[in-house]
Amino acid sequence: MTSSSNRLSPLQIGFMVVLFEVGSTPMFLLGGKARQDAWLALLIGSAAGFLLLLALLALQRLYPGRHLMQMLESGFGRIAGRIAGFVYCFYFAYEAMRNVRDLGELTKLTLLPNSPMAITMFLFVLTAAYAIAKGTEIVFRLPELLLPLVIISYALLILLLVATRCTDFARLAPVLENGLKPVLQAALPDTISFPFGQMLVFLMLWHLRGKPGSSAPETITGYIAVSLFLVFMNALNLAVLGPALATSRELPFLNSVRTLTALGFIERLDIMVTFLIFIGITMKMMLFYLCAVRGLAYLSGIRSSAWIFFFGFLIYASSFIERNYTQHIAIGLGPSLKIDMLFQLAIPLLLLFISLIRRSAKKKKKKNGPQRKKAPSTA
Repeated sequence: MTSSSNRLSPLQIGFMVVLFEVGSTPMFLLGGKARQDAWLALLIGSAAGFLLLLALLALQRLYPGRHLMQMLESGFGRIAGRIAGFVYCFYFAYEAMRNVRDLGELTKLTLLPNSPMAITMFLFVLTAAYAIAKGTEIVFRLPELLLPLVIISYALLILLLVATRCTDFARLAPVLENGLKPVLQAALPDTISFPFGQMLVFLMLWHLRGKPGSSAPETITGYIAVSLFLVFMNALNLAVLGPALATSRELPFLNSVRTLTALGFIERLDIMVTFLIFIGITMKMMLFYLCAVRGLAYLSGIRSSAWIFFFGFLIYASSFIERNYTQHIAIGLGPSLKIDMLFQLAIPLLLLFISLIRRSAKKKKKKNGPQRKKAPSTA
């Protein structure tokens, strides 16, 4: 994967931001602890995530043309920075593993209940490995093909839900019934970590922008668009199912779409929903996998192709550690969120702080300049 073959267009970056952030998020009721105010909790989480995104973009501006591994080396020093970089590579692999397990569980739950998860998860990892081996640009071409399909599919499902009067937005009332505190508790830090804090992964990719300039415009546009979409999907799930049912279901949007089947004039729309989830999770898994490979290739000086198989095996093997889907979800919504806060929030903000201090010191030193000695008098 040479750098010359990995240049990315602004459109590719913007499309990937949207598809990556959408992922499988519309299927869940994020901030469900706030019940009918879950949409408001997600809105608050997206606003907090936007501040984090601005910090990440500021970090990229401080290190133009560099990726996260190089930033860590510059900010923390060569030894500490490389150690942090190695840990980040395995963190990316861990996130990819969680997505692979999601894909396996979802396939077993919806489409292929009698097929072994070992086979379906192996096929997903193999597909991702093949795309990554072809190069970063190939991975980023996928959203150009898939995002229009995703948008049309979601638009069709939303239109059907609204047109058939399955929605009742009165179920979102009363707003802030128990005050703002429960909404904030539901929003922070959980909704920052998933999905908004995962934008951290783009620190490995923004430097690949083929055209001169910052990646901020397309990234911010994509982030705002997808945030509004996710907030609306949260509200839609509540409007269709009601707070009690929506908070008790593992995949509320899948249940929302199944209400259309109950009307009797259209069937098997849940298959469309399942494929939308597949597209979102697969792209997210592929991007984490790609960044783990790119990061370790840089740190080790060994070609990326060697690390594709290494991480592929590691991701596939570790996806079996959790005994069942219940344990998988419990870890994902428990200890995993605390780990996310360290990698998505604490370390990047510390790196930004150190980088700003150093930049300020350099500017001050440059402004003052060396003190010139007075020439000796010849009188």
